[in-house]
Amino acid sequence: MKLRFDVPCFFMFAGVFLVELFIALFVRDTFIRPFVGDVLVVVLLYLFFRAFLVCGKAKLVAGVLLFAWAVEVGQYMNLVAVLGLQDCKVARVVIGSTFDVMDLFAYTVGAGVLMIPEVVGVVRHTGSNLNRP
Repeated sequence: MKLRFDVPCFFMFAGVFLVELFIALFVRDTFIRPFVGDVLVVVLLYLFFRAFLVCGKAKLVAGVLLFAWAVEVGQYMNLVAVLGLQDCKVARVVIGSTFDVMDLFAYTVGAGVLMIPEVVGVVRHTGSNLNRP
């Protein structure tokens, strides 16, 4: 892995961050905030790391997905209380305090969304060979 600064990725990160902020502050429903917000958090983390790191897309997506899952497992294990941070609002928001298996699913969907261009490229490339005599 190498370090670099990718301006377009950083601006995409900033845009997704603003969408996430809007969802957190103004959306109160049972789908967009809990599910779409969690899908987007994987995209957000991916874009942040992609803005600064040069590495394979699949590896970065997998790393972000594993990190998201680890945070959710930390919620299951009540990590905020284990670390003695239950009175720290920032820690409760960043780490989270409520485990939900649907969050694991949402994170996985986010990773899948990130990999769609790769899959489509492989299918398109492979499919072009199928039409040859």
